[in-house]
Amino acid sequence: MSISMTMKRLLAAAICAGPVVAVGACAHPPAESEARAEYKRTNDPAEPTNRAIFAGNKFVDDNALQPVARAYQEHMPSRAQKSIHNFASNLGQPAVAANDLLQGNFSRSWNTIQRFAINTTVGGAGLFDVATDWNRPGHTADFGQTLGVWGVGPGPSVQLPLLGPSNVRDTIGTAIGMVANPTNFIPGGAAATVGMAAGVAGAVDGRARALNATDSLERDFLDYYAASRSAAAQRRAALVAEGKTGDVDRPKEGAASDR
Repeated sequence: MSISMTMKRLLAAAICAGPVVAVGACAHPPAESEARAEYKRTNDPAEPTNRAIFAGNKFVDDNALQPVARAYQEHMPSRAQKSIHNFASNLGQPAVAANDLLQGNFSRSWNTIQRFAINTTVGGAGLFDVATDWNRPGHTADFGQTLGVWGVGPGPSVQLPLLGPSNVRDTIGTAIGMVANPTNFIPGGAAATVGMAAGVAGAVDGRARALNATDSLERDFLDYYAASRSAAAQRRAALVAEGKTGDVDRPKEGAASDR
């Protein structure tokens, strides 16, 4: 077993412990009607624990992740940023295709398989998104979304160390996705090294792309924790709805792609 796979399993086990902590920290619903309604709306019974984890996450983000992401955004040439994004995204396509299949979205899965084949070959190992130019647009899919498509509710809010706001369903989905990702089973140390490098590059690129949204939430809302929790819940609900529809969103004729 590779070091990369071992680390992923350990991280997955730690992530799975999140819902257990949340359940263990559940408070009793308030008796007052308005407070009870707010309690049900936010679905965050372990809020004190989640806020403590959020504070730790914010400290790491402010002092480590954000500075790197801002330097990447400001100093890395835009074409290089696009290539890094494309490369990391392309390595995730087998997992997307697998979840498309599990959701019963066969046309989406076939589209994703074609994207992976085209971009891995013609696209220079995924550095260029040729597939979008060839009318095979990309999308995201993960196991948390798959569970949602099949009717599993989100459950209580969970704040994951380093990974941020989530819920019980998506926390389990994240852990399973880490261990069951098809790229984990490619033999050879080179594959594991490339996977780890792509994961780091993808994390930096993803944080850089999220800077505008998180800066806006922190600037415009008094309660940054509640705002980020709400935004994450809305984003995940939209992703589940998209998976239930199962459409391949073909770009309009002549639309330019962001390669």
